[in-house]
Amino acid sequence: MSTHSEIESLMFLLEDPDPYVQKQVQLRFMQLGDRAIPLLDQIRIQTKDKEEKKRAKDVLYKLTFTSLKEDFAEVLIEGIGNRAQLERAVFTLARFGNPTLRESEYVKKLDHFADMIRSSLRYNRSEREEMQTFMKFIFEDLNFRGDNNDYHNPANGFIDQVIERRKGLPISLSLVSMFIARRLQLPVFGVNMPIHFMLAFVGEKEEQLIDPYDQGAEVSYDQCYFFLKKNNVTPKPDHFKIASDINILARCIRNLMHSYERNEELDRVRDLKSLLELVEGKVV
Repeated sequence: MSTHSEIESLMFLLEDPDPYVQKQVQLRFMQLGDRAIPLLDQIRIQTKDKEEKKRAKDVLYKLTFTSLKEDFAEVLIEGIGNRAQLERAVFTLARFGNPTLRESEYVKKLDHFADMIRSSLRYNRSEREEMQTFMKFIFEDLNFRGDNNDYHNPANGFIDQVIERRKGLPISLSLVSMFIARRLQLPVFGVNMPIHFMLAFVGEKEEQLIDPYDQGAEVSYDQCYFFLKKNNVTPKPDHFKIASDINILARCIRNLMHSYERNEELDRVRDLKSLLELVEGKVV
């Protein structure tokens, strides 16, 4: 039997609820290893059956997590000390949701987004105009927005899927903005405020908090204080400091853990926790 035919047969057998059959099928997939990945990915992409798509994704995940964890650890060893390194780490993390992710495709999209607005920024006469032009581009022209209908969907926490769907969480929308801003040398940073991650534009003359989940709306510190108190959080100065890249990465993982926990996918929560422990070992 060819590998292709065998994988199709194994996928069919995964529909069998018998635990013994399930165990034997999973064992065979592990034996096939990397040879099974391209064909499983093809099934995942081409099938219109939601259950079959999910089964293919689950097998792909189990086959690739070990190598993902090794690559993620290697990224951390090289350091998360600047925006470019954070971007690489975030794309590596995205393989948790898309094991066969082609990172270069999405890096090119970020490059293209930056090129789209580069010439417009040249004509701004002040930092404020520069900030407003950039935020309008991200949240109106490109239409990045918060996912109000399915907030806890894990897709909202993976950078590739946020770029693809133009929807995400406050932190993932912030990351898209920050990565495009890096290419334009704009002073856009993340603010690790509890409950709701924020953006900050910090120029020589202009400093402004921005809500990435509200179409890039400008917000005041008073509004943030009120929001935190309303949610039973005592505001502290540390809540409004520029977040370190490593702490942003840790928060990304915690958000994903929460999403998978709500879906009762506890194996994913466990594996994400192992990635978080690697990150926390780097937090000073």
